[in-house]
Amino acid sequence: MKMSGTIAFMLAALGAPLPGSPGVVPTPAAVSGVEATSTRLVQELVTRHGEGQRVRIQRGLRQVRAFWRTEDGDERAFEAFAKAHFAGDQSAQDALFNRLEFVLESAFGHALEVGRDFRWYSELDLGPMLPVDEVLSGYDPGAHFVDDAFTNKLAFAVLLNFPLSSLEERQRDGATWTRRQWAEARLVDLFAKRIPAEVNQAAAEASGQAERYIASYNIWMHHLLDASGHRLFEPKKRLLSHWNLRDELKSRYAEGPGGLARQRMIQKVMERIVTQTIPAAVIDNPLVDWNPNSNQVLASTVQDSDQAIPAGFKPSSTPEPDTRYKVLLDCFLAVRKADPCSPTAPTHIARSFEEGRQLPEARVKAILEEVCGSPLVKQVARVIEHRVGRKLEPFDVWYNGFRPGAGLDETKLDALIKAKYPTPAAYKADMPNLLQGLGFSPERAVWLASRIEVDPARGSGHAMGAQRRADNAHLRTRVGRDGMDYKGFNIAVHEMGHNVEQTFSLVNVDHWLLNGVPNTAFTEALAFVFQAQDLKLLGQPLPDAKAQAEKTLNDFWMTYEIAGVGLVDTAVWHWMYDHPAATPAQLKEAVLGISRDVWNRYYFPVLGQKDCVLLGIYSHMIHSFLYLPDYAIGHLIAFQIEHEIEKTGKLGETFERMAIQGRLTPDLWMRGATGRPVGPEALLDATGKALKALQ
Repeated sequence: MKMSGTIAFMLAALGAPLPGSPGVVPTPAAVSGVEATSTRLVQELVTRHGEGQRVRIQRGLRQVRAFWRTEDGDERAFEAFAKAHFAGDQSAQDALFNRLEFVLESAFGHALEVGRDFRWYSELDLGPMLPVDEVLSGYDPGAHFVDDAFTNKLAFAVLLNFPLSSLEERQRDGATWTRRQWAEARLVDLFAKRIPAEVNQAAAEASGQAERYIASYNIWMHHLLDASGHRLFEPKKRLLSHWNLRDELKSRYAEGPGGLARQRMIQKVMERIVTQTIPAAVIDNPLVDWNPNSNQVLASTVQDSDQAIPAGFKPSSTPEPDTRYKVLLDCFLAVRKADPCSPTAPTHIARSFEEGRQLPEARVKAILEEVCGSPLVKQVARVIEHRVGRKLEPFDVWYNGFRPGAGLDETKLDALIKAKYPTPAAYKADMPNLLQGLGFSPERAVWLASRIEVDPARGSGHAMGAQRRADNAHLRTRVGRDGMDYKGFNIAVHEMGHNVEQTFSLVNVDHWLLNGVPNTAFTEALAFVFQAQDLKLLGQPLPDAKAQAEKTLNDFWMTYEIAGVGLVDTAVWHWMYDHPAATPAQLKEAVLGISRDVWNRYYFPVLGQKDCVLLGIYSHMIHSFLYLPDYAIGHLIAFQIEHEIEKTGKLGETFERMAIQGRLTPDLWMRGATGRPVGPEALLDATGKALKALQ
């Protein structure tokens, strides 16, 4: 999962390119009456710094004009600023660049650390939260950074001296740029917009609210009843939606037909959550019993927690009041406030694709649809149907029987892991061994482990990288009172992949301004590489040729599942922009309609149940601001990366070589990593070959 917390909204600015300098659009509050650069000022600066600087001078003045407002000063102040701050030769430019890179690392790094501390008790499982923790988690210490940088004219110093560039320019010319040119591009990205601090703060508060809502959305599984009143799940099993519910469903394939009733019950729970017909009383409440099919709620007849059931307790069956969609709507309304401040990318959708992913929306959508609509889907589905011995059902979208070790008894793995990792500290202590098991040298493994802290997550877990090289990354993982279970271990290995990438791409990259990867899909892809090795780390046998073919089918089926979810997430954001005055109830109906439409087009022909709404269950849709397309792209990138690693046979060295490229454009990064651009072709081709191999 991506880095959690409100500071992520500020850090996203690091990956936001502005359209080309000739096309910069002045803000409505630009200096009145000034529409062209002063010829006199240009000539004066050329006379001072030389004819060779003319293009830089003209470009820099034009870029500053685009963002200069009346409150920044009159024309005399503008000219005085330009004369004082233009770096007129290479030595001056170098000094300015180095100074800015130093101070920005400090500013962003310490802001992240302060924000991390403010959210410490809301994000970590350290006991009951205090009322003040909700207030603290909504504070973003970096919310004012860009606003302050314009106010004190730091932003204008950057805009005056370094070139803005468009995604089109970067895709066309980026391969010929030096590393310093790329670092300059990322530097100026910081000031590609002038968004007021109160707008950033509103987004941070909405993000914090959504994080808290999702982090507490647990279902007590022992309290679910079937039609005969039987309890199908073990005592004390408390699962977070959607992650743990989905993973529990996956784990039941190991039981064969015996797990079918449990899988169907989990699907019904998910449908109740999406449709908001789930009774509010059953959310994170061990005092009630619930039949998800009839929707009947009763006072529990068993005590499954430290809470005692009050005498005469009669719970209500009133459904959750569309809270899920109110939280999503609040997130939309918050980020939409940035639209007027972003004339060249005037919606969050545009900023998400063009600036965040650096991939056009049309291209991403085409990639997702190519996977969902591939004829290979039905071929793989026939293999699954043969294996499960029945017609496929909607929950089989999460079939994991191709995964190496899918038939293992998860209860035995739980016991093994709980004994090995009773606490987060135990996982931390074993991290050097785990990293060596993944293929890193002993020295590299110890060094990486020293740069990663392990914390007990209140939610499902996430990775939080550092932004200052003297700071450490944090791995947040969920550890129960009786220790870490297999689901927790699987997530922890995934998050450790994030942390290793975050460490390499911060500490070992040649320019701090290039730290990171092109977009979120890449960090997910690199984390998937780790996650795919979890059974190997537990001493399970290495896969043979048949197992390798099955792994390819697993990668394809996972990508097929999440690609549809990405299409739903994107369509929901378009609907919200088309209906900005919608109520939560109207948004709910829209999400249900979109989920049904995508299901009926790509999933109903394979999995049945027309108008199924399961694609709307992902919690990311509620709290991650149009994040879900990254997962499918991440699977495709991961597949390409894994094949490159298999080819070299050196996971550690190859992983590091890829990670230290930094934040280039996606295709340029992928060409450097694997020799091919981003796309589904490699996965589709390998899936066809895997099907033939298994025949």
